[in-house]
Amino acid sequence: MNQAPNNTPDASDLELINTYTRNPISVDEVYCFNLTLCDNEVDRDFERFSVDALKGLCELFPGRTGICDHNMSAKNQMARIFRTWLEEDSTKKTSVGEAYVALRAKAYMLRTKENEELISQIEGGIKKEVSVGCSMKNVTCSICGKDMKGHECSHIKGKHYGKKLCHGILDNANDAYEWSFVAVPAQKNAGVTKAFFPEKEKAAVVSDSSDSIYTDKVLCSKEHLSQLENLAQDGRLYRDELKKQMKKYALIAMPKVTAESIIAACEGMETSALKALTDGLRAQAREIIPVTLQLRELNEKKTKNFNNNAFKI
Repeated sequence: MNQAPNNTPDASDLELINTYTRNPISVDEVYCFNLTLCDNEVDRDFERFSVDALKGLCELFPGRTGICDHNMSAKNQMARIFRTWLEEDSTKKTSVGEAYVALRAKAYMLRTKENEELISQIEGGIKKEVSVGCSMKNVTCSICGKDMKGHECSHIKGKHYGKKLCHGILDNANDAYEWSFVAVPAQKNAGVTKAFFPEKEKAAVVSDSSDSIYTDKVLCSKEHLSQLENLAQDGRLYRDELKKQMKKYALIAMPKVTAESIIAACEGMETSALKALTDGLRAQAREIIPVTLQLRELNEKKTKNFNNNAFKI
C-alpha cells in the first residue's frame, strides 16, 4: 500500500505519539490520520455542543482510544488520539447562526499485519464516519434556557416552538470516554478528514444511529429511551402543575411570603416533597377560605315537604 504524506508523522507528531508507547517507535511503524470528532452544529439527536464544551473536550480527548460501534472491549481498540485542536470557519454559519467550530484530532495506529485491512478501509473511504463517547454536565434547552436533565424544562427536543427548533445545548464537558467508527454518526460532519489542518488552538448525549444508544456508559435501546423521555415529559408537566398549585395555596396560607420566595423554594424540592407540602398548604388554605357550594342553603334544607317549585317557570 502506498504511503500518503499526510499519513506519516512529522517529528513533533512522533514525539507526542511516543508519550503513549512503552518503547519508542519509528516513523515507519506508525500510520496517522485526521478526524473531525464533533462540532457546534445541531445533530441528528437534536443536540449541539457549545463552543465552551468543544474547548473542554479538546483538553479531554488526547490519549483516548478509538474503537468500532462503541463496543467498549479491549479487543476492539484500534487507534489512539495524540493531538487535538479547535478550528473555526468564520465564513460558515451553523443552523443557529453561530460561526462554525469543529474539534479536530490526529490519531495513530500501528502498521501491523492485523491492521492492514483497516488502514486500507480508511484510505479507501470505507471507514470514515466517527462518533464520540463523552459525558456532559449540562444539557440546556434552546427554548427556555433551563436544564433539560432536571425537572425545570417541559419542551421536547426536535419540536418547533414558533419558528425555533428545540434542541439541547451540551455544555461543561465532564469526561471523554472514547471515539468510534460508526455507520451513521449523530454528528453529520464527524469523520476522517483527507488532510491535516493547521493547529490553531489547543485548548462531547453520545450516540450513533443504530438501535442502541450510550448514555453515561449505559447501553439501552432507543425504544426504551423514548419511553423514558415520555415519562420524563409527563413528570415535568406534573411537577409544573404542582408548583402552580403550591404557589396559589401558599399565597393564601402565608400571605406575607412573596411569590418569588415560594417559587425559589420549589426549585430544589423532590417531587414527592413538593406534593406533600402542596397538600398541606391546600388544607391550610381551605381552613382560611372555606370552599362553599352555591346551592348550600338548598342542600341544608331537611324538610320533607321540600319541592322544586323555586325552579319552575
